[in-house]
Amino acid sequence: MSGSFEHSFCCVCYLKGKRLHAKGIRHQQLLFPKRRTKVLQAVAVPIVPSPADSAEFRKQLAESYGFMQIGEPLPENVKLKDVLDTLPKKVFEIDDLKAWRSVLISLTSYALGLFMISKAPWYLLPLAWAWTGTAATGFFVIGHDCAHKSFSKNKLVEDVVGTLAFLPLIYPYEPWRFKHDQHHAKTNMLHEDTAWHPIWKEEFDSSPVLRKAIIYGYGPFRPLMSIAHWLIWHFDVNKFRPSEVNKVKISLACVFAFMAIGWPLIIYNTGIMGWIKFWLMPWLGYHFWMSTFTMVHHSAPHIPFKSSTEWNAAQAQVNGTVHCDYPRWIEILCHDISVHIPHHISPRIPSYNLRAAHKSLQEKWGKYLNEATWNWRLMKTILTICHVYDKEQNYVSFEQLAPKESKPITFLRKVMPDYA
Repeated sequence: MSGSFEHSFCCVCYLKGKRLHAKGIRHQQLLFPKRRTKVLQAVAVPIVPSPADSAEFRKQLAESYGFMQIGEPLPENVKLKDVLDTLPKKVFEIDDLKAWRSVLISLTSYALGLFMISKAPWYLLPLAWAWTGTAATGFFVIGHDCAHKSFSKNKLVEDVVGTLAFLPLIYPYEPWRFKHDQHHAKTNMLHEDTAWHPIWKEEFDSSPVLRKAIIYGYGPFRPLMSIAHWLIWHFDVNKFRPSEVNKVKISLACVFAFMAIGWPLIIYNTGIMGWIKFWLMPWLGYHFWMSTFTMVHHSAPHIPFKSSTEWNAAQAQVNGTVHCDYPRWIEILCHDISVHIPHHISPRIPSYNLRAAHKSLQEKWGKYLNEATWNWRLMKTILTICHVYDKEQNYVSFEQLAPKESKPITFLRKVMPDYA
């Protein structure tokens, strides 16, 4: 991005029909200066790019957010089935050998992680915890495939494997499955999506104590916010339909049994510090990835959340989902869960077929896709901008609404690297 463009105006774009609109807003809200040279001051004005230059506009916006590409708005007449029908049939095929290979990868990588923890000197423990937490995330992805009926043709096997895969994570399988199905059915629907969504202004203004918690939770602690989501959504039986309650109770019983048996055994053999070293720290590492994957998949200043009356399924799943590449070792241990757009086109695609499905989408629908490689600017954009819902701008930063109370966000803006 040229210095003059980067420092002349800031904008936030939103999708509406077949055009890309933009509204100028304060400089500090969206773009982060990468250099201290060539700083130009200018008045931000609303800009509506013409069809001739909108591709260049999206390219500049992508660079400012840390994306490789921001996709064109998907035409409203395109249905999700139209996209689905272009995928090759082989990407939907379940391969038992590949499915059980993923189980082997997760078991061996997790066992290796525990071995490294047992042998590592104190100064290398963070590396061992990072590896083990990432390996534990692979267990989640295996259970995730089971929940979507993309692991095995035998549904009993899927339920058993899914339940077992979730146990080390203290995740109740059936409650998560029910809520996650709702996320897929209502992706980026403002009130109905059960994954993360913008904060509502009424919520932000409701209480000074809650406001402070929200600022920290959606700011510096956001890479661990899935812990709060885990507690709020998955252990309250009253959040489920009567037809779901029995399965929910069985899953909860399995999780509590694992805690009642597994935790005392760990403590008996290694002590409280052993429980922290061998279970708690890798578990926090897992939640780092759970939080990071979730927010990167669906959070960006240009990705709208819409009311149920305005929501379009194809646009939500294609334009509202982000493909992000991570270092290869992370992709292997996490079974390509970050290849996320085809997963939202159809959750029935097994994780080991997601790359082939994404390649097909790139060939046929590539100009509509949001794509990134993980980088600090991408994370900085999400943590310092994607806060409170605004119908026209998509997001308003906490700093804009409550500048005096938003020191944690100001701190992040100053200290986080801006490398893309």
